[in-house]
Amino acid sequence: MNIVRVALQAMAAVLGGTQSLHTNSMDEALWLPTEKSVRIALRTQQVIAYESGVADTVDPLGGSYVLEYLTDEICRQATDYIRRIDDMGGVLTAIERGYMQSEIQDSAYRYQQAIEKKEQIIVGLNGFQTQEEMSLERLAVDPAIEQGQRARLAALRARRDNAKVGELLTQLEAAARGTDSLMPLFITCVENDITLGEVCGVLRKVWGEYQPPVWA
Repeated sequence: MNIVRVALQAMAAVLGGTQSLHTNSMDEALWLPTEKSVRIALRTQQVIAYESGVADTVDPLGGSYVLEYLTDEICRQATDYIRRIDDMGGVLTAIERGYMQSEIQDSAYRYQQAIEKKEQIIVGLNGFQTQEEMSLERLAVDPAIEQGQRARLAALRARRDNAKVGELLTQLEAAARGTDSLMPLFITCVENDITLGEVCGVLRKVWGEYQPPVWA
């Protein structure tokens, strides 16, 4: 059924004027998608693009009263949220106070309640259930891929100028403790074969790891 859902969602995105589109694979909620499921997701886009005709019109649903209303309603509610966050002192303050997390948790809780009360029907979950057994092919990742990547990383660290690497990482740590933009230094680090993990390790050492507040 995820194939059907994704097809409808992708069509809705195209009708809404999307500039870019990704279609999830049918097994993406369970594990990394297989080549077969990825191909089905791609074919879904291609059927919409080349068979449905929706791409032949700039705005297929232009003038639809219901869509105009929904668009205005989204804008109104989004503006209310932005105003509320601004009144708190901005996004950072709202996050630190747990507002964002609370809103997400409350929304998820209300949605789950609607499913359990059957106010929101999810086909196959709380409505139109069957006893059909589903069997999906599972992606198997060859361990040789990891081994090969480890070997390439070891070779990179062996051939790079590690004295320069140490110097740049020291500069990065000092810069992270200051107020200057780190982007130029990030670029220099990458150009000298410093890995993302090494950069993040320095930043983690300086700033620690973000721990979201517990919001009841």
